[in-house]
Amino acid sequence: MARLAGARVIATASSGNAGASLAAYAARAGLRCVVVTFAGTAGAMLAQIKKYGAKIVPMADKSQRWPLLAAGVERLGWFATSPFQAPVVGSHPAGIEGYKTLAYEIFEQTHGSMPDWCVLPVCYGDALAGLFQGFTDLLEQGKIERIPRLAAAEIHGSLSEALANKTDLIAEAPAAFETLAVSMGTTRSTFQALRALRLSGGTAVRVGNPGLIDLQRQLAASEGIFAELASVTPLAAIETLRRQGIIVSSDRVVAIITASGLKDLDRSTVPEDRQPVFGTAGEAWEHLLKDEDHSSSRYEAA
Repeated sequence: MARLAGARVIATASSGNAGASLAAYAARAGLRCVVVTFAGTAGAMLAQIKKYGAKIVPMADKSQRWPLLAAGVERLGWFATSPFQAPVVGSHPAGIEGYKTLAYEIFEQTHGSMPDWCVLPVCYGDALAGLFQGFTDLLEQGKIERIPRLAAAEIHGSLSEALANKTDLIAEAPAAFETLAVSMGTTRSTFQALRALRLSGGTAVRVGNPGLIDLQRQLAASEGIFAELASVTPLAAIETLRRQGIIVSSDRVVAIITASGLKDLDRSTVPEDRQPVFGTAGEAWEHLLKDEDHSSSRYEAA
């Protein structure tokens, strides 16, 4: 789209994931890329963006990303893929259209038998809005009989408050803590996200830091999927919804995971996770036999 518009520089305001994707596509398309981010973004994300040759501009105050991006658009003709005004309304429409493929893939992989719920990590709701529109397309084409209920795992609760107050105005939510899920820590989501939740009969769930690293570890150990901390928030939201009786045991639930755990290792790895180094095979053998998590029987032939 940027090339069709004659742009030479493509830009975004991003905590990391969208910026890394954009930098990759820009490199492939032969476009220069600017990613305006904020202090505290996970280091691995920034390293990935740099490898693609993009320019990173960190801001001490994340709200100042938008004035900088707006100046680039207005003065230099940058092609912006993310919002650059507050309140945020969502990213470039072409990008949101792309998220519809989430719905198509769920349709294909379930052979048209729709789940009862789809639960996503939500910041400004681009993926959520695109997913809902994809399901709407399938419904209008007669390929499915109903749209799954959608649930947003969010951090500070702006969508939860708007749903509870039955208002279209999404107010700024106070940031009561610094989230580990850095890529979705907004204090105000968007109407597009609220609309998708309402029209699907869905809901939003606040997710805090406790338990996120454990869920990340459990998912990796049981399913072989190492997810970014933001990407395990749907699992925490599902636990909450089950406790509340909103999701019941007979429901079929899809949790959508959006990024790799390699991107925020600096936040998810604690010092005690670091492995000891052994000088001899004998030392290593003794460690294995004494390890509480690995009884000797686990190393014996079946």
